[in-house]
Amino acid sequence: MTQALFYLMPENSLQTSALDALYLAACRLAEQHYRQQKQVYIHCQDKQQAYMIDELLWQFEPSSFVPHNLKGEGPVTGSPVEIGFDTLGPNKSRQVLINLADQAPQFAVNLPHIIDFVANDDSLKGIARKRYREYQTLGCQVTTQALAE
Repeated sequence: MTQALFYLMPENSLQTSALDALYLAACRLAEQHYRQQKQVYIHCQDKQQAYMIDELLWQFEPSSFVPHNLKGEGPVTGSPVEIGFDTLGPNKSRQVLINLADQAPQFAVNLPHIIDFVANDDSLKGIARKRYREYQTLGCQVTTQALAE
C-alpha cells in the first residue's frame, strides 16, 4: 500500500513566505532521500513551478549537490531527482514522490512513498486537506508529522 506522509510546516520566520518555506523543505527532503540512494520525483503544479524548483535545487545548499533534471532533459537513464508537472508522472520507477501540486496526482499510487505538505497558511491548508482526502480515495495510507526545523 502506498504511504503518504504530510509534513506540517512550522510557523514561518518573517523573511520567508509559507510557499518559500515549503519549497525549501521539499529541496531538503529531496537531498535527504538522494543521500539515502533513493530515486525521487518532484511533481509540480506547472512548468513555472518546475523551473523554479530546478533553480532552487542548484542554489539552496551551497556545500552540496543534488543531481537532478527536468523531466525529458538530462541523461537517458535519468538523474536521481527528476522534476515534472505532467499527469503521466516519472519517466522511470521512483521510490519517493514529493508533491508540490494542488491536487494528488493519479499516478501517485504507483510509487511506494509520497511526501506532501501542509503549509502554514490558511488558504493553503484548505488545499492540503483536499489532497489528504484525495490520497485516501486513491487507497493510500495517510499520516501526518510535524516537520522538524
